[in-house]
Amino acid sequence: MYKNLLVATDGSPLSDRAVDQAIDLAVVLKAKLFVFYASPSYPLPAYAGGVVYEPISKKEFAAFVTEEAEKILSAAEDKIKKANVNCARIHVLAATPWEAILGAAKENNCDLIIMASHGRRGISAMLLGSETQKVLTHSTLPVLVIR
Repeated sequence: MYKNLLVATDGSPLSDRAVDQAIDLAVVLKAKLFVFYASPSYPLPAYAGGVVYEPISKKEFAAFVTEEAEKILSAAEDKIKKANVNCARIHVLAATPWEAILGAAKENNCDLIIMASHGRRGISAMLLGSETQKVLTHSTLPVLVIR
């Protein structure tokens, strides 16, 4: 059965439910749980009138995303440890989170990916896209979707 589970979180209430479900599953399976968070990549500078405008310095951006990731991953890790589940954190900077999720799952020999989906349909799904949908489309691993 499953021994290495990867749960992707963004710190939202819905992804907190995915973390809770992943914990329950890891307890039953006696599996290791990898809690994953992808920060956005550094934003590209804007060019106007031959002048480059950077909204934030790379150093400030790195500090900001590291702090945000720490909050999100620590909250999940605290829950996981309270359930006596072996866990590890994964934090990456990624322009395409779905690719980072698949890469982290492969790199850590995970055999199941657990993540939330807002269940958007129709035009909003097309316009907003869905990291979960992209993972489902491209993954060769089983994916458990929580709604």
